[in-house]
This record gives sequence, structure tokens and C-alpha cells, in this order.
Amino acid sequence: MTKCQVCFRHCELSEGAIGFCGARIGIGGEVRAANYGRITSLALDPIEKKPLRRFFPGTKILSVGSYGCNLRCPFCQNSEISWGEEAKEFSDTAETIDPEILVRIAEKYKTEGNIGIAFTYNEPLVGYEFVRDTAKLAHEKGLKNVIVTNGTATLSVLSEILPYIDAMNIDLKCFREKTYKDILGGDLEMTKSFISESVRKAHVELTCLLVPGLNDTADEISEMTSWIASLTDADDNVIGDTIPFHISRFFPRFHMADRSATSVDAVYEMADLAREKLKYVYTGNC
Repeated sequence: MTKCQVCFRHCELSEGAIGFCGARIGIGGEVRAANYGRITSLALDPIEKKPLRRFFPGTKILSVGSYGCNLRCPFCQNSEISWGEEAKEFSDTAETIDPEILVRIAEKYKTEGNIGIAFTYNEPLVGYEFVRDTAKLAHEKGLKNVIVTNGTATLSVLSEILPYIDAMNIDLKCFREKTYKDILGGDLEMTKSFISESVRKAHVELTCLLVPGLNDTADEISEMTSWIASLTDADDNVIGDTIPFHISRFFPRFHMADRSATSVDAVYEMADLAREKLKYVYTGNC
């Protein structure tokens, strides 16, 4: 048995066994990324779609996704590549692209406004080795690197990629440990630690999908934004109030297809509440 070190699960994998995320495998006494270079999605997106509002606005970025995720959010928007039987099918059919080739593709799209590569769609950190290797090459070519992540990873994984990452959008899905554990299959403290370290060295924007009955109370949003506002930079200066915060409207999907969409008024109300602590608050899906 070999223990995976990517997230709090620390899956113990025998030879050929696949981890909870569906993307890591035990091979020769090591845990490797079975999804290394296995691409399921590739698109040139506006940077604002990540969403990043205060990082090179008006530009585009080549967005790439693989398969696998270490959470089990019942409202997942990309379940077909994140987890379950459909993701397993993608793991068998995904096209393999080397880091060098992906960087060349990104360079090709510079003429269309592309500034770099965004690792997104599924959870990129369950295959962090590909992110690290590709991002390093991209930097050598003068490209920017972006990660869209749930932030459920150890600081040792973060240290491997952070030297090559320019910006992140990190999901802060709620601010209750019980909800993170019982509903999302995650670990709030790990996500908070990941965010705290990331904001010290990269441009970070945070996103909270406002889901009725899950995380939409004024108390929870107030606690969340108070914590964000307290975050510090590498010199221990408090800079949290300048971290962009996105509150997005939930629409019924996946295992929450029977739940009502968040009202637009509720999104605006929570955004106004967040603005009491944070300077840059944006609403999405409204």
C-alpha cells in the first residue's frame, strides 16, 4: 500500500488501485497521476469566465480540463468529467497531450488574445504533476498560468505548483465544517489553509455558489467575508479586503435538480453584505 499525499483523504493504494478522486493510481510503490495529460476539454475562454475579474480583464485564456475530483458536490456543474461512471468513461477515451504540445497550442492562440493556460473544468490538482510541468514550460514562453480549483490539497502540493501560477480562482463553497464534510465530502480547514497560503504569493479571487438551504444565511456569509478580510500577504500585511469575491447564483442540476434556483434578490442581498467587509464583490449567473 502507498499513501497518496494530495489531499486530506490520504488514500492508501495497492498496485493498480485508483484513488477516491478517480485520477490517481498506485504504480510500482508510488502514487502517480493516471490522468497525466489526459485532456477531456479544451476551449479559448474570456478570462472573466474563470471567473477572474481583476486579472488581465478583456483577454482570453486557453482553458484545459482532464478528469477526476476529490470532492462530491451534489450541485456539480461538470459531473461528467469530475466523478461517477461518466468520468470513468472519459478516463478511457481522453486524448493524451504532452505539456510541450499544450504550450504550443497556447502560443498559437496569442493572435486571438490568449495570454496563457487555465487549468479548470475538473479539479486540476488531482493531477497536479501535469499542471506543474505544463505551467513551468508556459512561463518559459512568457505565458500566464491560471488554476480554477476547490483548494482541497496539501500545502506540499501547493508548493510544487505555486512558483509557476499567476492567478487562481478558488471555490470557498461554504463556511461550515459539517457541510464541507457531510454534503461536499471536503475539509474546510484544508481549503482555508490553501487559500491563506495562495494569497501570499499569487493573484487570488474567491467564488461562493449561493445554494438555498446550504450556505445562504447572512450569518454564514458574514463569517466567511470576515475571515477573507483578515488574510495577509507575504509580508504579513492585511490585504484580505482587496481579494475579489464572487457570489454566484445556483441553478438546479445534478443531484440537486429538484431544488429551486437561488433568487436574484438573495444573491444581491448577500453581495451587499459582503461589501461591508470586501472592496471587490461580483455577482454571477444573474
